[in-house]
Amino acid sequence: MTLLTVEGLTKHFPSGGGMFARRGDPIRAVDGVSFEIRRGETLALVGESGSGKTTLARLVLRLLEPTAGRISFDGEDVLALEGPELKRFRRRAQIIFQDPFGSLNPRMSVGGMLREALAVHELAQGDGAKRRIAELLDAVGLQADDAFKYPHQFSGGQRQRAGIARALAVEPEFIVADEPVSALDVSVQAQVLNLLADLQDRFDLTYLFISHDLSVVRQVADRVTVMYLGAIVELGPADEIFRAPRHPYTQALLSAVPTPRAGGPGRIPLKGEVASPAEPPTGCPFHPRCHHPDVDDICRARQPRLEPSGGAVLAACHKVGAGAGAPSGQG
Repeated sequence: MTLLTVEGLTKHFPSGGGMFARRGDPIRAVDGVSFEIRRGETLALVGESGSGKTTLARLVLRLLEPTAGRISFDGEDVLALEGPELKRFRRRAQIIFQDPFGSLNPRMSVGGMLREALAVHELAQGDGAKRRIAELLDAVGLQADDAFKYPHQFSGGQRQRAGIARALAVEPEFIVADEPVSALDVSVQAQVLNLLADLQDRFDLTYLFISHDLSVVRQVADRVTVMYLGAIVELGPADEIFRAPRHPYTQALLSAVPTPRAGGPGRIPLKGEVASPAEPPTGCPFHPRCHHPDVDDICRARQPRLEPSGGAVLAACHKVGAGAGAPSGQG
């Protein structure tokens, strides 16, 4: 069953800075994005910094208001929710932030943060809240006495566990994990990823997992959506995309993932830098950096649509049907 549906989601920010600055074209942070997430799955959202991943996540949770588009959560129009209905949605959809230190209040103990969440949503108080806090800390691998500690008294991994406990406190169904392990040591990353997988099974959670690290995504994702310059360029089952990426951008990203196997495909360098979302290229947004040998006037003139490209994968590339398939050996 589908839990979340996003259709044509768009977010444009005004460009220009300062009171007297001349304003130009809007910054197209997210530009007509559509996808769905099925209940109980992990959909990974990947792309370089500046591709619009975090903006998209905040739009889905209504931490930002979109310029256009539609968001449906379990059949409800999220953008129409107000008052008690919006509060109920906030309980059902939570977020784990990238920076485990910056996302926690340094003046509140971990127990205080959890007690506040329980109080806001009227879930527990008094001894009931105390028991619930102990249960939450145990679920994320912390001790009951950790409730009295403050963020600076924890390691990075422990702080992220506290952030996960805060997200779990209100018993959500859907969690956005925004680069949840990127600020952690490699040795700690695996522990947190295993914790997230265990919690998903235990509490029947649905994840939107945001990352720029494809080696991490490979461990957790059921499906993968790849963003470039505010738009989705590839979407499909994780095993298919890792085995045979269709879009040249996905191919370049996967070629940069370290592999222990010798003799595999070489690194595909990306030319230049990501264009400004205030001045995106005409046509395909990726064409100025594309390594495909047959970039032509169609690529420069017309933006491709996200269309079937073999198997269950969708790709937005004019050349997918003309030999732009994956180099062998990516799996």
